[in-house]
Amino acid sequence: MANAPRNAWYPLTWSRDVGRTLARHKVLGIDLVVYRTERGEPVALDDVCPHRLAPLSCGKLKGDAVECGYHGLTFGPDGACVRIPGQTTVPTSARVRSYPLREQMGLVWIWPGDAALADTAPVYDLPQYHSPLWHAVEGEALHIGTSYLNLADNLCDPAHVSFVHLSTLGNAASEDIPVQHEVVGKGVVVWRWIRDAPPIPLFAKYGNFSGHVDRWHYYHYDAPCIAVIDFGSAEAAAALDPAERDRGLRIFACHFITPVDAHHCIDHWLHVRNFALSDADVDQRLHEDFRTAFNEDKEILEEIDRVERTRPETRRIGLAIDAAPKKMRRIVERMIDAERSPLAAE
Repeated sequence: MANAPRNAWYPLTWSRDVGRTLARHKVLGIDLVVYRTERGEPVALDDVCPHRLAPLSCGKLKGDAVECGYHGLTFGPDGACVRIPGQTTVPTSARVRSYPLREQMGLVWIWPGDAALADTAPVYDLPQYHSPLWHAVEGEALHIGTSYLNLADNLCDPAHVSFVHLSTLGNAASEDIPVQHEVVGKGVVVWRWIRDAPPIPLFAKYGNFSGHVDRWHYYHYDAPCIAVIDFGSAEAAAALDPAERDRGLRIFACHFITPVDAHHCIDHWLHVRNFALSDADVDQRLHEDFRTAFNEDKEILEEIDRVERTRPETRRIGLAIDAAPKKMRRIVERMIDAERSPLAAE
């Protein structure tokens, strides 16, 4: 994939879905076979035997090694061939690439680029995910038929909520509230406050508010694949300062994006909240609410992808709300340029 940097941590799949069976995955157009060793460590190898190019995922897991299902060549977790049936010598060329992996926030993350750079690059972490004052609930892996950058556009864009998510995350009170943004490091933060307005359907359901609320959206995008939305509500009479958001009902909706190929991505989503910490019923109801909302995004994004394919000549117009998504894409472009040529990136 030409529109995604390689030197970054990408979500591969949920940790809960990696076990002692061979599974196929694709990230940045790279076919992978994924499994766990007997000690529980995740492994990702190129899904191709270098002999006749049979997919290793069609083979068998033997101990910690993968046996090709065509001629029995066997590869260890580091990608080196450890056995060739019928001959005692193993050429050094008999190996496949093994990718650096980490586990964080319930996900296995993969580094598709220069492996030497992976050890010094931290994997994204949300402090509230680990706090006893918050409650984290894993979501799903939503497959969306569009470029990961189109999904990233959506996740840098509070304005769409007022029109796409009227049954869950938005209402008309926010339609004309402008958004603000700033570039922070290799990311963008986009935000707005809606003061003294009716609560959105989701918080009306869980907040038991007596009247109007103040509510906020902070969209934190960290290039190239992480978007965390901090949103919540509090009684308008409380007149919360932005630094006091923990006094209201507050949720972090986390979106960890896997670019599969040019027209397919996966949104691994979860939420972290500061209310109803031990209520399994709220877990399930919120899960259904978020599933509804994110499938609304899926529907519109797949339609956009269809139009992009069928009408590539159509020009787009720019609006004020596009400033943050444009800067997000420039950040990604600079990351790609830096990999191709450090001088060009500067």
